[in-house]
Amino acid sequence: MRLAVENLSGERGGELIFSGLSFALDPGQALLVTGPNGAGKSTLLRTVAGLLPAASGNVEFSGGGETFPDVQAACHYLGHLNGMKTALTVEENLAFWRTFLGGPRLSVDDALEAVGLSEIGHLPFGYLSTGQRRRTAIARLLVSHRPVWLLDEPTSGLDHASEARFSELMRTHLADGGIIIAATHLPLGLGHARELRMGAG
Repeated sequence: MRLAVENLSGERGGELIFSGLSFALDPGQALLVTGPNGAGKSTLLRTVAGLLPAASGNVEFSGGGETFPDVQAACHYLGHLNGMKTALTVEENLAFWRTFLGGPRLSVDDALEAVGLSEIGHLPFGYLSTGQRRRTAIARLLVSHRPVWLLDEPTSGLDHASEARFSELMRTHLADGGIIIAATHLPLGLGHARELRMGAG
């Protein structure tokens, strides 16, 4: 599999945020997108995910076969919002996403154990702390298989222990042939990751 971005430009509110970006990632590779607020990191991730149209250029995903014909089918997108219903329990939220997304990987119980939340699956999502909500959102990455993880400030709200646990999950994903693009202000513990620094404007 290969994810290639060629001469990509992105807009927000009709204003050009970035232009002429090109990079390619093969299985086991990660790209850290850094830069100041307003540089277009989130816009880039949302454009790669297909949530925003590209102003120009192309995003191509190849080698995924019928299961993953394009990057939209191949990716998990973790944005600033956690994508959970506050009235549902943690387990109910993850069970919904596991069924909705298909390609089941870990069970809900195993995913919660992986993020250190095995004791609170019965609680409504709305009862959780900021860090627990983020860890639940990370568990969503684990219940269904997608080769590409697009992560926007994924460690926001996490304590040091949870950051370390998530770093290990990302390294495992890469070791299994996955691809990661992460917008971040903080180190993610991915020693061999490449960096794309975006400038303001």
